Amino acid sequence: MLAAAFAGLIVYASLHPFAGWQAPKPPGLIGWGLPRPGGLGRFDVVSNFFAYLPLGALIATGCLRDGANRTLAWALGVLVPGALSYGLEQAQHFLPPRVPSVIDWQLNTAGAAAGALLTLAAQAGGALAAWQRWRTRWLLPGQGGGITLLLLWPVALLFPPPLPFGLGQVLSRLHATAMGWLEGTAWAGWLRAGDFMPTLALAPGIERLVILAGLLSPCLLACSITRPGWLRALPLAGVLLLGVGATMLSTALNFGPESALDWITPSVGAALGLVLGLALLSLWLPGRAAAGLGFLVILTGLTFVQAAPADPYHAASLQAWEGGRFIRLHGLAQWIGWLWPYAALAFFLRRFARGEA
Repeated sequence: MLAAAFAGLIVYASLHPFAGWQAPKPPGLIGWGLPRPGGLGRFDVVSNFFAYLPLGALIATGCLRDGANRTLAWALGVLVPGALSYGLEQAQHFLPPRVPSVIDWQLNTAGAAAGALLTLAAQAGGALAAWQRWRTRWLLPGQGGGITLLLLWPVALLFPPPLPFGLGQVLSRLHATAMGWLEGTAWAGWLRAGDFMPTLALAPGIERLVILAGLLSPCLLACSITRPGWLRALPLAGVLLLGVGATMLSTALNFGPESALDWITPSVGAALGLVLGLALLSLWLPGRAAAGLGFLVILTGLTFVQAAPADPYHAASLQAWEGGRFIRLHGLAQWIGWLWPYAALAFFLRRFARGEA
């Protein structure tokens, strides 16, 4: 799951901005080979090499943990990233702002090979066995999807939500997109006949509920993949620190370090206190029960966040991000913020259906 998430990050970085697609000129430009442009800078060399190193390491690690031998693990850790890089370089022929290069492909493949070799070295040194012992002690088996979601959650918080921790506000964007598609058709008036999702000033209690749901849901996600008991306190503390830290970073990026704590309003403070208390109560909660509660909590937060208006902090943040200040990170963090709650809903439902390990 981590390898798949990292591969998605690579696809985003390689094909951004996903606009301006056109046939290559001259038409016969595309072939099995890739061009060899000159003037490759030091940054390009370093970034192309190290961008694929984690992907090779993650794929090789996954293969070894699934029982593959060292040769097969290393081969897949090289061939899969190499094939991905080759396909993306060929796709860049259709994006005028991007420059396909055989040197980029070679550096990407070399980075993946180095990452796979590091994994084999870690296995030989006993690091993978130590990780497996730690994982067995702390985590329930078969919960790689939950770990991936927890690692993606701080990234989702970097794009400013309408309320702190209030992710998943997508219905208004879907409505605007649908109106654009139907512009000039007989159905355009039907969409404009009424407000698809009216935004209302949320009452203080509802605002606290949305913030609480947004922060409590990853805590319940952590509970659903860890063993009950005092050991669970450490991952829960890590989740809370990651959420607060990511929100502080997002605020600091937009308004400067001196404003990093300005998002902590009375509603946020009350929600944080409630989450701390509920997190302590959930230390011995069975994983399946945590998944069921998490499903209800996220569903409640999504219901109310769709109608949340954009506060001044949110509006100013959007202007900074969409104006190009953080354009490279903008699209990725925005998409993760939109989709994370729905992916967590699917994980909670699957986790609840599987029962206790």
